[in-house]
Amino acid sequence: MTGRRTGIAAALWLLTGASAGAQQASAPPLPVVSPLPPPPDRAPRAVALLADYRYDDLLWENDRTAHRIYGHALEAAEPPSGSGIDSWGKNVRWPFADRQLRTGDQHAYHGEGIDFYNVGTTRGAGGLGIWHDNKLWTSRNFVRHRILASGGDRADFTVDYAPWPVDVVRKVWETRRFTLPLGTQFTRMVSTLSSDRPEPLLVGIGIGKRTTGQGAGELTVDRARGLLSWWGPEDPGHGRIAIAIRVDPRMIAEMRADADNQLVLLRVTPGTPFVYYSGSAWNHGEGGFRTRAQWDEYAKGAALDFTVPTAGK
Repeated sequence: MTGRRTGIAAALWLLTGASAGAQQASAPPLPVVSPLPPPPDRAPRAVALLADYRYDDLLWENDRTAHRIYGHALEAAEPPSGSGIDSWGKNVRWPFADRQLRTGDQHAYHGEGIDFYNVGTTRGAGGLGIWHDNKLWTSRNFVRHRILASGGDRADFTVDYAPWPVDVVRKVWETRRFTLPLGTQFTRMVSTLSSDRPEPLLVGIGIGKRTTGQGAGELTVDRARGLLSWWGPEDPGHGRIAIAIRVDPRMIAEMRADADNQLVLLRVTPGTPFVYYSGSAWNHGEGGFRTRAQWDEYAKGAALDFTVPTAGK
């Protein structure tokens, strides 16, 4: 029996060890360009802050993932700038994004994370727009913000988007609340869209195409779970970014694409808040997502609450 057990063990090693090796090979260590200034401490915290030194970028992160949206000041400095959501790779549990951005070289790897996701004019990692006449009509950058919580177990803030046109038929404006607690890849968003007309809206929430590397990446669509999950292509020297959108399946009108985005379209009543989630991961980063299958399993299985919070909570 000893020889048989040895043979079984060897076979198992070939299956599991080789697989682990393949996963490790998919995310080799990145060379550090220059280290960031050391953090004040290495405690995991969820933070949100306005980078007024960089055209009012708004940064938020937890112990697993980091993001950015763009302020009104950037529209003149780096046109075209828009309301898509940026996702950063992160491989430390303490906050790093502010120190990374202050280097002026956030697109390089300084040992704690990296910004190589190119939002451009896409929706990025979960931005939205209004679907009308076979086109997505989107806002410009946010114009106001309010940070509700930062530095503890959650990052929590709201932003306002000024009215934008939907063709020539109506105007729409938005207030959106972002909440990212510790221990998750998913930011919870509560969007309230208002309009100068009472008719229902068809809202498109998107994942940008061609935001990293070469090629389209790999997309998983699961309407029953309200899921769009994207495993990005390998970006040489940077790795892969994974994005997932989760919505309430009962709100879905259609899942489709336009030239720039993979989209899920929701039926929304003006003035009525709704909840959706945007998740992201880096294959070099926190969370241990080294393969598409690992990311899809997490994105499908995450227990998410689509209940709209009551006023004041």
